[in-house]
Amino acid sequence: MNNEKSYTGIDYFRFISSLLIIAIHTSPLASISATGDFALTRIIARVAVPFFLMTSGFFLISKYTYNSDKLRHFIKKTCLIYAGAIIIYIPINVYNGYFKMDNILPNLIKDFLFDGTLYHLWYLPASAIGATISWYLVKKLNYRKAFIISILLYIVGLFGDSYYNIIQSGSVIDGFYSLIFQISDYTRNGIFFAPIFMILGGWIADNRPKNIVKRSVCGLAVSFILMLIEAEVLHFFEIQRHDSMYIFLLPVMYYLFNFILQFRGRRLEFLRTISLIIYIIHPLIIVVVRMVSKILHLQSIFVENSIVNYLVVCLFSILFSVQVVVLYNKNKLNRKREYIYNTDRAYLEVNLKNLEHNVKVLKKAMPPKCKLMAVVKAEAYGHGSFEISTHLNRIGVRAFATATIDEAIKLRLYGIEGEILILGYTDISRAIELRKYNLIQTIIDFDYAKALNRQGVRLKVHVKINTGMNRLGIDYLDLHKIEKVFSMKNIDVCGIYTHLCCADKLSYNEITFTRQQIDNFYNMLNSLERKGISIPAVHIQSSYGLMNYPDLTCDYVRAGIALYGVKSFPNDDTVIEPDLRPVLSLKSKVVLIRHVSKGESVGYGRKFIAEHDSTIAILPVGYADGFPRSLSCGNGYVRINENIVPIIGYICMDQLAVDITDVQNVCVGDSAVLVGEEFSDYISAPYTAYNAGSISNELLCRMGCRLQIKYK
Repeated sequence: MNNEKSYTGIDYFRFISSLLIIAIHTSPLASISATGDFALTRIIARVAVPFFLMTSGFFLISKYTYNSDKLRHFIKKTCLIYAGAIIIYIPINVYNGYFKMDNILPNLIKDFLFDGTLYHLWYLPASAIGATISWYLVKKLNYRKAFIISILLYIVGLFGDSYYNIIQSGSVIDGFYSLIFQISDYTRNGIFFAPIFMILGGWIADNRPKNIVKRSVCGLAVSFILMLIEAEVLHFFEIQRHDSMYIFLLPVMYYLFNFILQFRGRRLEFLRTISLIIYIIHPLIIVVVRMVSKILHLQSIFVENSIVNYLVVCLFSILFSVQVVVLYNKNKLNRKREYIYNTDRAYLEVNLKNLEHNVKVLKKAMPPKCKLMAVVKAEAYGHGSFEISTHLNRIGVRAFATATIDEAIKLRLYGIEGEILILGYTDISRAIELRKYNLIQTIIDFDYAKALNRQGVRLKVHVKINTGMNRLGIDYLDLHKIEKVFSMKNIDVCGIYTHLCCADKLSYNEITFTRQQIDNFYNMLNSLERKGISIPAVHIQSSYGLMNYPDLTCDYVRAGIALYGVKSFPNDDTVIEPDLRPVLSLKSKVVLIRHVSKGESVGYGRKFIAEHDSTIAILPVGYADGFPRSLSCGNGYVRINENIVPIIGYICMDQLAVDITDVQNVCVGDSAVLVGEEFSDYISAPYTAYNAGSISNELLCRMGCRLQIKYK
């Protein structure tokens, strides 16, 4: 979650839901109106548990999940809470004679896995089981198929819950549900109940519609009224076995959750913890209130008066939970101080808002109907392929390019949807993987096309045409070979492209050569068309191809370095100058300030010898972090506070030194920017790369091997 604004509405409604759970177990309106109490506890309050499940799904379930670490962490945390809750309620279980029941072992297993060892604890194993089912459904299939399966499970659950008596006439169906109820007392569990809400929460996280406030309010009002009618009808005709699962509960939760998400603000982590403790502890408070009332002969006030009973249970549950949170936070604060003291020595900061901005700017510069193909090879030019690719997918980018099949497969495992083109070579033995992951392979030459065709696997390809770069591709003059590729049985040509080798230069010779490449490519396309071949999707422009030859009409623009907000060289002039914003910064901090006297040296080889008394700062970042050693000895610069200072001596593997003699008020712990997001040209990626004898592309790609990436 970003640090801008958190989902405050979720935190507030967590607290409200915990109070609704108490209402279910205390029936606050029972002494006033049976109808009103039914409406409150058996209809209105039934949104609480689905809300908790949707919240878990919102933060856990995602089509972009590429490993199970979050799932394992969620299950571990839930199981630990469950184990703690079981221990807390052992005395009550003993008092109730729980351990004297017949067939104690199978009943213990059933309660532990499904029903909870006390009535309200069923939610915890249901969360763990539901999360596992939901995560793997979305991971292995997709949202559409996951929804279908989870809805089928929910329908099975409905007929074991609110619609139970409808299916009593069929002996086969009776036997099926009898078997279910031998395993779990209710269909309100992690198999039939939880998955649909968790998947719905995950889907909303990945596909949250904008400007949905009015639609949410109207949809919530209509669906809630329909759920009230549904519940009352089922209750009137005594159809229910239990009353947790309604048909209209699904749209109610969809609109309610979207409405809650509109409330954004400061994160209220304490409220989240309080809500969990209230949920766990309130049955114990109910028992204590009843016991104390009985001892004091105040049952008529604190127990028989249902409203007072509810309020007292809520009050003491909240007070107990607040006290636990206060004690916990004192301990946590001490640990947090220690963590802050040990913050990372250096890191990359990636601005996803600037990435979004660049996408909009590039799309605006492209011809109508032309699609942006995001080049995310080399870990998205060092920016982190997972966060970059999934974010681009979320904002509507549906075409990607990688260098290798393994990079492409990783995108699919991240949950990336749309086209993925492999720009480089893939061994023909991996043809089945190309098919399995729905990848598009570049045809790098004619013999390669024949070899792929012989694999007997129908593959999508883009044909690369060599128009003068003389790297990959079939020569534009080999029309016969190009034509034969289109006729190959197992080759589905869905694109054709070339690469402009000097589109970044605007001198006469480079423009002439590039225009010749363009002419060669389009003349080849015209020749194919005259032979009756239908021309597939065409692309010729990379970042500089778009900025210097915006007049070309293509189906795709392969945006690489421009997508990340920089040019390859400083002061590159281009025909159009899109308002690009750098996405990446390299940051470190001052860890040591040292005073050296005139004549003393600093670093390996004594390359820096102080000409006068000097002050230097040491930064814990070096060439092992991808910051070029060639920036040593004054070739590179660092920004500390508002000052640009030179690098002195040789850059080491893990640290470097800067001269801060003429800079005031530099302290240990001050932030240092080595490659800037929005600062001086001295530390921009193009300028830094130029001083290192390279280009931005290489500089960005080589960073991040061991640096943490922080996204904002």
